[in-house]
Amino acid sequence: MSFAEFFANYGLILLLVVLLVFMFWSSRRRMQKQKLEQEERARQTVPGAEVLLQGGLYGTIVSYDPENLDQPAIVEIAPGVDIKVHSQAILRIVSGTDADTVAEPLAAEPADEIAADDAGPIEPDTDADRKPNV
Repeated sequence: MSFAEFFANYGLILLLVVLLVFMFWSSRRRMQKQKLEQEERARQTVPGAEVLLQGGLYGTIVSYDPENLDQPAIVEIAPGVDIKVHSQAILRIVSGTDADTVAEPLAAEPADEIAADDAGPIEPDTDADRKPNV
């Protein structure tokens, strides 16, 4: 039996076995990586940490119980405004650079820089200017 005959008879089966082994290996590796990320997030999720919630809100953790995930976490989203959220609603811990970009106010355009032709009076829209719909 030559290599070509063997591959013609069993090549597809070998290819499927190799693909199945690769799928199980990559799945297991991905699950281990996710577990490590969850453990790291649990270590960082302490009162006083800045967090991003699933709904897009930023806040500071007031209380959180990593042992009992059914217990809601208390997050302060503004001074004196605390909300209860499910502990899994905490998407990620915000690093110092993320917090700086969130805290920056939007820059408003100074009134002095408005162009002179833009500063003219605004004329009201009158019915005489409009053409009737036909």
